[in-house]
Amino acid sequence: MSYREGHFFNPENKENYIHHQQEGAQEMPWINYAELTADDLKTMWHKTLQMGMHGICFSIYEDGQKPGSIITEAQVERRIEILKPYTKWVRSFSCIEGNEHVPSIAKKHGMKTLVGAWLGDDLALNEKEIESLIAMAKEGLVDVAAVGNEVMYRKDLTEEQLIAYIQRVKEAIPHIPVGYVDAYYEFSHRPRITEICDVILTNCYPYWEGCPIEYSFEHMRSMFESAKHAGQGKRVIITETGWPSEGGAFKGSIANQENAMRYFIDCQNWCHANGIESFYFASFDESWKVGPEGDVGAYWGLWDKHEKLKY
Repeated sequence: MSYREGHFFNPENKENYIHHQQEGAQEMPWINYAELTADDLKTMWHKTLQMGMHGICFSIYEDGQKPGSIITEAQVERRIEILKPYTKWVRSFSCIEGNEHVPSIAKKHGMKTLVGAWLGDDLALNEKEIESLIAMAKEGLVDVAAVGNEVMYRKDLTEEQLIAYIQRVKEAIPHIPVGYVDAYYEFSHRPRITEICDVILTNCYPYWEGCPIEYSFEHMRSMFESAKHAGQGKRVIITETGWPSEGGAFKGSIANQENAMRYFIDCQNWCHANGIESFYFASFDESWKVGPEGDVGAYWGLWDKHEKLKY
């Protein structure tokens, strides 16, 4: 997910966010980051990572690769082995061009999977994605199925087309929860899509709404609550949330290592305390994303492009 016109952090709400942080002290530890040294912050980040995550978004492309590159089972297995000690679930974004290796290798290592079929305006490719998703699900490789990712934002399909794909997958694999991934507000704006989903799969990015780091966690929590309200009791999973470690700034959001560590710590503490299912974005830095998202696009990983922990 990247910048979306018309959706920004409102600084008039910041006093409410501070109040909520104080009220939420029983839910998660209140951390005064101003009192931490750089070494203290890194130590806290490592301890938080060692506690383990519910899930992480799998970065499949090595340095020099991009969508369309040949992906080998060996590189997927190497990266799964790196992630395995830290997460229970892995999220994949496509079911073709080597991405189909992710669920099978994750399952081999005892991990659970949120598997996505990438949909766009190429209907022939969509067929391949949908058929591969259904086939993998029938093989027992899929724990949650995601039909499309931010399709409405890109305007690649109509609501009717997307709903038809979702219904088709639901009928083919009725024993597996099926949903659609998009920004938190789409589920209140598009009730027909929300209704057909078994599970609400929401992306929550304070960074892309220009939110300063000191208010970012509470802003993310408000995004989650918006999706939860729209779901009216349905299971809600945060399919993406994260903070970039470098690459500049977007309005009040500043991409640097300190802010990336702070955001990760706060998010993970909250998820652990409240049993929130979330997939952190992302596992590894991917250089190819510099073009689509500006410089910041390449620096969302907890590991760098050389597969080394950043901090």
